[in-house]
Amino acid sequence: MAISCMMMMSQAASSTAAMAPRDGEGGGRRHHFVLVHGLCHGAWCWYRVATALRRAGHRVTALDMAAAGASPARVDEVRTFEDYSRPLLAALAALPPSGDGERVVLVGHSHGGFSVALAAERFPERLAAVVFLTASMPPVGRAMANTTDEYVSFVGADFFLDSRVLEQTNPDIPGNPEIFGPNFMAQKLYQLSPPEDLTLALSLIRPANRFTGDALMRDAGLLTKERYGSTRRVFVVVEDDHAIPVEFQRRMVAENPGVEVVDIAGADHMAMISKPAKLADLLVRIAAN
Repeated sequence: MAISCMMMMSQAASSTAAMAPRDGEGGGRRHHFVLVHGLCHGAWCWYRVATALRRAGHRVTALDMAAAGASPARVDEVRTFEDYSRPLLAALAALPPSGDGERVVLVGHSHGGFSVALAAERFPERLAAVVFLTASMPPVGRAMANTTDEYVSFVGADFFLDSRVLEQTNPDIPGNPEIFGPNFMAQKLYQLSPPEDLTLALSLIRPANRFTGDALMRDAGLLTKERYGSTRRVFVVVEDDHAIPVEFQRRMVAENPGVEVVDIAGADHMAMISKPAKLADLLVRIAAN
């Protein structure tokens, strides 16, 4: 039942582009939003925001990264961070050149910030904006894994409560997969979200790798000023986030000069679930600027 529910929700989220009204229907400019989930989650977590954006006439593509959400891959089959991010890279590669079509507003949440940073480096010309929703935002000229290392050092070893580090069954993948625990999710991720959404999330999350030992994640020359650094980047600070404390969010902003900063109040880490209408409105305002 959980797998069937997850597949239906992920398919519904990722198929919103097909159901979106045509440009000009209802008036106003229409945008294309590409949404990327965080660790252990999937496209399903965007269902409220995707619905709100679609109702407003926008195009929405919510993606499952490899071995996440309804992806058929297993966690031990995804050997690299690039493989994990490939659904996003493939989706952007399939877009028409910016001169022939609209550029997208790319939104990454939490650990999904690394995937959108990689995508911004590869396809800056296809992006109108890159939005980091209380997300990992690596700076130019430093290895992306450093941001994870600094975060884990900042919060401490006991921060993750009943989350579990699992056995690595594929020796070709550095590090170990992990799965969030129910207490961690209730106290750190979903403390302001409807309890029904926490119950649903607990049935849908999947083990995931952080890939901190991956060669791409450790490449200090990966993110360049000319490509990733040239994109319009916007960081959404979530003041009541208990998973990525606001102090660490602002530290990442300080390490990225030129990044725009907006705030969203009354939301937890899962802002797309605790404050979906407010977040959807914020994304539209970002896209319109």
